[in-house]
Amino acid sequence: MRFQGKTVIVTGAGSGIGAATARRFGDEGAKVVLVARHAEGIEKVAAGLDNARVVAADITQDAERIVAAAEGRIDVLVNNAGIAVSGEIEELSPEDWDRQIRTNVTGTYLVTRAAWPLLKAARGNVVNTSSVSGIGGDWGMFAYNASKGAISNMTRALALDGAKHGIRVNAVNPALTASDMTEDMLDDAALIAKFRERMPLGAPAQPEDVAAVIAFLASEDARMVTGVNLPVDGGCLASNGQPPQA
Repeated sequence: MRFQGKTVIVTGAGSGIGAATARRFGDEGAKVVLVARHAEGIEKVAAGLDNARVVAADITQDAERIVAAAEGRIDVLVNNAGIAVSGEIEELSPEDWDRQIRTNVTGTYLVTRAAWPLLKAARGNVVNTSSVSGIGGDWGMFAYNASKGAISNMTRALALDGAKHGIRVNAVNPALTASDMTEDMLDDAALIAKFRERMPLGAPAQPEDVAAVIAFLASEDARMVTGVNLPVDGGCLASNGQPPQA
């Protein structure tokens, strides 16, 4: 019950990592504000929690309304909402580029900015969902890589600025994780075999695996941890990139 009496906002809470994170904080005693564009998913998640509020909102437009739902106190903000737009540079339209950056980067900025005064008051903390794609590049995913690279470095810079207010800012960097966003990938047996070659602990991760690390970073157990991008990648980044050898 590390979060008894605390208020936690989780964006993108309707499925996948966000839903698992909301459940984890709820199980540890928090009041959880679940945020997603559509109410249906977050209402299902909230139904299993003792103390939850749902906010159907767009992080790029409704940051102030999201923060208002916390009713004057925010101990933890989990910026998890995001999208993935694939395609090489000649294939990706300027509109798709703007949509990718606005959702993943600008949306995170807007919600964090709106929450900052309450985070200062509570000496709270922020956990961002970045990605291993925010540490290294992928083929055909340059816009997603750009957005997650921005989140990774935003995390470091906000940690520096937040420290004088007692605010910690960290990020998790998952590799392939089972979710609605990765459903097509999970159905591709050959692709999953390739991921298993690069993830020594196995692929895919489960959303609960990432949620557990988010809860750790948000807890007092991590009180001396800030500015960290923590891979939750089954050992993917432990490799130097060379293939397994007999």
